[in-house]
Amino acid sequence: MIDYIKGQIIELTPTELILENHGIGYSILISLQTYEAFQLQTQAVAYIHHYLREEEELFFGFATKDERELFRLLIGVSGIGVASARMMLSTLTSEEIRQAILSEDINRIKSVKGIGLKSAQRLVLELKDKIVKGGGADNTVLFKAADTGITEEATTALTMLGFTKANIAKVLPGILKEKPDAKVEEIIKMALKRL
Repeated sequence: MIDYIKGQIIELTPTELILENHGIGYSILISLQTYEAFQLQTQAVAYIHHYLREEEELFFGFATKDERELFRLLIGVSGIGVASARMMLSTLTSEEIRQAILSEDINRIKSVKGIGLKSAQRLVLELKDKIVKGGGADNTVLFKAADTGITEEATTALTMLGFTKANIAKVLPGILKEKPDAKVEEIIKMALKRL
C-alpha cells in the first residue's frame, strides 16, 4: 500500500496534481483544500488513498494525514462515494465538516453539491460518535503541543489503556499548559488522575 508520494509538482489544478517521483509522473486527484496548501510549492508530499475498483485505479492525494483520515471516514458511510467525499472536502474545511456533523447541522452538510437530505442525515447518524471518539483525525491535529512527539506517545499509551482520543484531547492541553516540560510518564500519570 502507498502511504505518500513525495516529489516535484509538475502540474497543479484545483482538482488534479501531477507529482514526479524518480522519473514517474503520478496523476493524483485532490480537493481544493490540498490545492490551496500546495499552490506556492514546487515540491510536495501527498498522502495517498489508493482507490481500486474493477475498471478503475485512482490515487486521491491530501496535503495532510488529517484530511485523508476524514476522507476515509466519509467514504465509509453508505451512499457517500469518493466523488462526494472529495466534493465535501473542497466545499468545507475538515474542521467545518466535523463541526457540522457534531452539531447535526444538516443544512450545512446539504449545502455541498451532490449531498441530499438522506445522505446528510446518514453522515450525522453514522459519524457523530466516531468523530466524538477522535475518528477521522490525526492525533497531532487534536491538540497542538510544544513537543508533538511526547504528545503522540502519551496519546498512544492512553488510547491503548482504553481512553478515547476525544477525552484525551480534552485533558492533555491542560496538563501541558501546567507542566510544558513534563516527561511522557508524568503526562500519562497526570492524565490518568483526570480521565
